[in-house]
Amino acid sequence: MGLSIDWNYTYQTIDKRARTVSQRAFLRNLKRGEAYQAEAPTLWDVTFRTAVAQAELEDRERPGAFHKIGFKKQNGENVYIETTRPELLPSCVALVANPDDDRYKELFGKTVITPLFGVEVPVVAHQLADPEKGSGIAMICTFGDLTDVIWWREFDLPTRGLIGWDGRIVAENPEWLTTEKAKQTFEKIVGKTSHTAREVLVAELKESGDLVGDPKPITHAVKFFEKGDKPLEIVTTRQWYIRNGGRDQELRTKLLKRGSELKWHPEYMKVRYENWVEGLNGDWLISRQRFFGVPLPLWYKLDADGNPDYEQIIVPEENQLPIDPQSEAPVGFDESQRNKPNGFMGDPDVMDTWATSSLTPQIAGSWELDNDLFNLIFPMDLRPQSHEIIRTWLFSTVVRSHLEENSLPWKNASISGWILDPDRKKMSKSKGNVVTPIDLLEEYGSDAVRYWAAMGRPGTDTAFDTGQMKIGKRLAIKLLNASKFSLSLNATLNNADVTQAVDHALLNKLAQVVETATTSFEKYDYTRALEVAETFFWAFTDDYVELVKERTYGNQGEAAANSARAALGITTHTLLKLFAPFIPFVTEEVWSWWQEGSIHLQSWPKSSEIITNKSVGIDPLNNVTWILSEVRKVKTENKQSMKAEVKTLEIWAKAEVIEQVKDAQKDLIAAGNIKDLKLNVADSEIKVKAELA
Repeated sequence: MGLSIDWNYTYQTIDKRARTVSQRAFLRNLKRGEAYQAEAPTLWDVTFRTAVAQAELEDRERPGAFHKIGFKKQNGENVYIETTRPELLPSCVALVANPDDDRYKELFGKTVITPLFGVEVPVVAHQLADPEKGSGIAMICTFGDLTDVIWWREFDLPTRGLIGWDGRIVAENPEWLTTEKAKQTFEKIVGKTSHTAREVLVAELKESGDLVGDPKPITHAVKFFEKGDKPLEIVTTRQWYIRNGGRDQELRTKLLKRGSELKWHPEYMKVRYENWVEGLNGDWLISRQRFFGVPLPLWYKLDADGNPDYEQIIVPEENQLPIDPQSEAPVGFDESQRNKPNGFMGDPDVMDTWATSSLTPQIAGSWELDNDLFNLIFPMDLRPQSHEIIRTWLFSTVVRSHLEENSLPWKNASISGWILDPDRKKMSKSKGNVVTPIDLLEEYGSDAVRYWAAMGRPGTDTAFDTGQMKIGKRLAIKLLNASKFSLSLNATLNNADVTQAVDHALLNKLAQVVETATTSFEKYDYTRALEVAETFFWAFTDDYVELVKERTYGNQGEAAANSARAALGITTHTLLKLFAPFIPFVTEEVWSWWQEGSIHLQSWPKSSEIITNKSVGIDPLNNVTWILSEVRKVKTENKQSMKAEVKTLEIWAKAEVIEQVKDAQKDLIAAGNIKDLKLNVADSEIKVKAELA
């Protein structure tokens, strides 16, 4: 693939170095108060049975239905809510409506009675309640969605947990259900999934008359774990968090400032970062209930009854890292005391993948393991990554670096798009539409595949396209052949030999290309750098080389020939450097034919080193090659060979253009096989009339 990698500096995301760095960073977060544990509502995947962070969510459109259910007001009348989750009715802790909604103002501060279960709950007002959604008044349950969590926290409502870690209704009869009828109804849904419990309670509500009409089908966005296939639930669990500004405006402001300090390529991708940070509604949940991952390096003391005291945390010394609390005992204890009264227990959880990936600069730089190396390379220069993980990888890396080093982890972020399949869908292993590169490399070559990849501009999605690879292969082959041809004409690098106007113009135009490509690279717009180099290259081979080919053979004298040979050599030399980042193998091969060392160790070309006579400009080349192309067009239209003789070529143009043509007329006559050339000064744009023999 032509990757510029130093294979002496590799690491694995779960090797000893990665685990050590990850655990050390966590312990320092803990020591500074940036990491904390809390028992709180947690997004939960019932299939994987693990907590899920906000960054791992995705919305999926799913069918549902609004159920219109009546709650009894104090005067015996009904107030109707509409909900898609009637199975959560036993966990209802309040009703909520918008404070500006006149329909419900008289209810604020009062209570209503839940149907089937007879629980008295308050009616509260909050701006997040949408008057246009359903009936405009909603249940607050613990917990149906993230908005429920917000309301529960702000109104200090009780927690009435209903769904267990397995996604089923808990077996214990809730203490807040006090009537025999409520307990009997609840027994009907114990141990059932949300879906089945919903069916049971809908039937009960119909029988009691509390359900008005039939459920109204809708399609709505439902939150899923990005790798899961069942809707997420919200359950109350004890988890570990790292502060990320989700609940701390001061920290949020600092992290937004970090985003502004970072140089984004393209610039508009910064908005995604800002939107994510501004939309955070909680701290970063980093603990996971999984088997594999970097263990949380903690133990807890057990009391006399063998219960963990989560306030009595035992932490290792940094020189003990990495550790596995499930197989290693803390200092002062031995294995015989594990899970025994007055002994200890290891934290059973592992860290979120991003909790380790957020430390890639520290892992790669051997933070606290090789400080000489780390101090040389940190902060790093560039983070290349795709746009959809700005909220996860990029943001979490900024958070960890800000907390640990009080700086950005890198100066620049180059954001790519997705690779799309031919149907313009994102390639994904789960969708089975991934194309592996091995066959492509064998069929088209690495240079061609790199050419296609380089055509994907930063920030934009790129379609998988073998047609682009064919173009790249054609370019690579043409560069080989054109270079071979130029070198066969005794091309040189002698700037002083350039004397002809069209040769000066060629190098002036090449200098412009170098400046544009350089500026594009500095802006991380590698696609533009490739485009300008390629456009110039095809014009160079199709027009200039054909124009001066005969002159290089010496038929206009040695000085004129040397001028063309030098222009050819300087141009070939420069084009190889311009193309080297994109098609490294062909350029290395051609370089080896006539230069020492590797092209990839050469300096980038400078326009000032290419220009031989700036005052000439580029018009002499543009005008003469345009005239030659018009001659070719006439031959093509008449189905004649490019070698066919032109009996007469007559040109009308302004005086300065005629002078340019006179300077290059021997080249033009030879390249076009023109017998008679007539030049006319005219106050008009260039006009050409060609008569074939």
